[in-house]
Amino acid sequence: MSYAVSPALQKAVFQALSGDSGLTALVGSAIFDAPPEGAVPATYVTLGPELVRDRSDQSGRGAQHDFTVSVVTAADGFQAAKSVAGAVSDAIGAGLPTLDRGRIVALSFLKARARRDDSGQLRRIDMTFRARVDDE
Repeated sequence: MSYAVSPALQKAVFQALSGDSGLTALVGSAIFDAPPEGAVPATYVTLGPELVRDRSDQSGRGAQHDFTVSVVTAADGFQAAKSVAGAVSDAIGAGLPTLDRGRIVALSFLKARARRDDSGQLRRIDMTFRARVDDE
């Protein structure tokens, strides 16, 4: 197994999101590698948890990365969050930049969960994508 491709994959995901004109039209530069601290934008996108499994075989080292991208908004209802989530999905679905290390073998949408936070003030959509990578 190799977890060594993880930083390159995260960088490519962040680049794809922050470079997508459809997404930035909705959230501007409110795309974060970690949840923002202090005053936060009304709507933002953040990279979230990742679960990685070994997918090495006789041809080389590889891994399956299930990574989460979250949309968080203070807007009423889920319409705004779903519009942003759709743009996130489109940006990732269009493909990621070439990785600094390794290569993407497959990339797909896995699932999404829309919910209110415990206070009921924020709406959140957590989308999970799956990337199969080889560490060349």
